[in-house]
Amino acid sequence: MLADADLSLDLPKQEAERRLKAAQTRLLDLRLRLGGQIGDAIGPPFCVLFEGWDASGKGGAIKRLVDPLDPRHVRVASIAAPTPDELRHHWLQRFWPLLPGRGGMTVLDRSWYGRVLVERVEGFASKRAWKRAYGEINAFEQMLHDEHLVLVKVWMHISDAEQLARFEARRDDPLKAWKLTDEDWRNRAKRAEYEAAVDDMLARTSTAHAPWTVIEAESKRYARVKVVETVADRLADALAR
Repeated sequence: MLADADLSLDLPKQEAERRLKAAQTRLLDLRLRLGGQIGDAIGPPFCVLFEGWDASGKGGAIKRLVDPLDPRHVRVASIAAPTPDELRHHWLQRFWPLLPGRGGMTVLDRSWYGRVLVERVEGFASKRAWKRAYGEINAFEQMLHDEHLVLVKVWMHISDAEQLARFEARRDDPLKAWKLTDEDWRNRAKRAEYEAAVDDMLARTSTAHAPWTVIEAESKRYARVKVVETVADRLADALAR
């Protein structure tokens, strides 16, 4: 549950820099092993999925995650609203082409969880459809697990007050104002509804093979370190198995 997250967590600057560099170096080594560039075997498909509040630092965390990696060895995909053609198909269909193959790595900036978050809260999916989606998502992820895909699911969490402060900072910075839209403000006005949707999502779709990791992101330094260390730990475990 979101209420269980300790948003006071932080790291001193020098410790954060040291741990981030160490985690990035470790991740680079693991990524080369995953792809067979080091060693004599190719590892499983590896996918990192990011969800979180607007302005919670997803972009900054993804940047630190992929910075040490060869661009040829990782794919980053940002998920937007479905196109009219995509709406003609089953709602999960559009995500299949983004998934990595054996030895591959993909990072998703938002994902199929939009079905039980924005589509639920904004009414883009019927109540019957988004309630059914929990089972569809669990079955989808179970199928991926059975095919040996390793899925790391991250929720970037910040408080209401911190989100407002970041919104206002973006609004007042000419070089960052483009990041803030009217839709962001509308979503923020429904924070309570989104919190209920997130708690339902965490409770109903965190499984042994695809658990959620809530990243306490009030401190950007702490969040970036925890993201890279978490991903490296999951990748090391996958390769060991």
